[in-house]
Amino acid sequence: MIDKTSLFAVLPEILLLLAACVIALVDLGVKTRLRTVTYALTMLALAATAFITAQWGIEGATVYAFNKMVVVDPMANWLKCFAAIAMMVCLVYGRPYAADRDMLRGGEMFTLAMFSLLGIFVMISGSNFLVIYLGLELLTLSSYALVALRRDHTVATEAAMKYFILGALASGFLLYGLSMMYGATGSLDIGTVFKVIGTGQVKHTVLVFGLVFIVAGLAFKLGAAPFHMWIPDVYQGAPTAITLMIGSAPELAAFAICIRLLVEGLLPLAIDWQQMLVVLAVASLFIGNLAAIAQTNLKRMLAYSTIGQMGFVLLGLLSGVVNGNSAAAANAYSSAMFYIITYVLTTLASFGVILLLAREGFESDEIADLAGLNQRSPLYAGVMAICLFSLAGVPPLVGFYAKLAVLQALLVSGSALFIALAVFAVMMSLVAAFYYIRVVKVMYFDAPITATTVAAPADVRVVLTINGALVLILGILPGGLMTLCAQAIIKTLGT
Repeated sequence: MIDKTSLFAVLPEILLLLAACVIALVDLGVKTRLRTVTYALTMLALAATAFITAQWGIEGATVYAFNKMVVVDPMANWLKCFAAIAMMVCLVYGRPYAADRDMLRGGEMFTLAMFSLLGIFVMISGSNFLVIYLGLELLTLSSYALVALRRDHTVATEAAMKYFILGALASGFLLYGLSMMYGATGSLDIGTVFKVIGTGQVKHTVLVFGLVFIVAGLAFKLGAAPFHMWIPDVYQGAPTAITLMIGSAPELAAFAICIRLLVEGLLPLAIDWQQMLVVLAVASLFIGNLAAIAQTNLKRMLAYSTIGQMGFVLLGLLSGVVNGNSAAAANAYSSAMFYIITYVLTTLASFGVILLLAREGFESDEIADLAGLNQRSPLYAGVMAICLFSLAGVPPLVGFYAKLAVLQALLVSGSALFIALAVFAVMMSLVAAFYYIRVVKVMYFDAPITATTVAAPADVRVVLTINGALVLILGILPGGLMTLCAQAIIKTLGT
């Protein structure tokens, strides 16, 4: 018999599931080109979900449900809230683009987006290896279908195939690593695994063997080098509206399962997984930023930029334990959480501008397509410039404070290795500044290749303006979000 507390704990997930099923049925009777009814119902369901999770996040309570298979804590609630808002923004930006490309013949885009968000929610709240894996599969299977949504587009179909094959390989890595941990500890429960490993009774070699596969699976989901090979092809090949979906909210889920598995479950093995994360972080910063310089396709450049940005998230994750001392853990993990949230916020606005510039039969995904954008639309050029400067880490934008928080977490440790990593990260940020500023130069100083004015629906204009303004405002006043992340992590680790 399932108790009421357990059902109440998964209320947002139940709401999403019911809404997705109802919307799929309602959509059968919708005939309008923009699927207005389907869109309105989807936004209503996502807004209700975001509201519930925000309320629970403010309350700050931690609830375990379904025999400790599910945990609803402050970190989970806030990440779910931000993921729901990110998905709403994705649908606002992506609906006109999808309608122009005949991707809204049915309501599949809306229902698949909700199922992928449901997978994200399950991953974020998973306190059991199987629950996390089920959430991961729900997210990835929905993502494969979304990438292939333009059935008549060969590039999108090719991207979906690559994503599917490499995603299956990564899921296999993660599942094999989790099965090794289960074999070694005799439990699928993350809390029990932590206790068993802490006793020191389990053979270390077996644990490290499983850990290697788990870290490889997590690195794929984050898009960290050398498991990054899917990101450039999928970002470029997928319809831009879908690229935005798979490049924003799922990153929050990837961060959450890193915390669940590595910190809450495998913290006694921190000295082992930290060494692996050091390699992944250095490779991501180096490969991502250097490869981005050579790109002429804007989506592909932002894909390599993502790999470099994930290097910073990994630096935050690996700096929590120093010589077996976890006193700085909350500071380090909250800096990584702040970084991933602000990265998603900036990504939404940058891809929103790309979607805005795309017209029927024209993708606007080359850097040259942005030439003279300031002369055609100063507002959208300004939003894009703010996003690019933020990604580069230019003060006073939010990307600067995100990078500063991670670097501060590294420097506070006092470890020579971590200080060297901070210096390396700053050097790679200087490299990254080149390719971001190059795009700004094209927008402001190159002659426009078309005189077409940039037109957008009212909802897209409003959301994009707010989105760009938040990147600036959170940079000037970062304290509120930083405090929220710190308190969420402290309360989560405290339980």
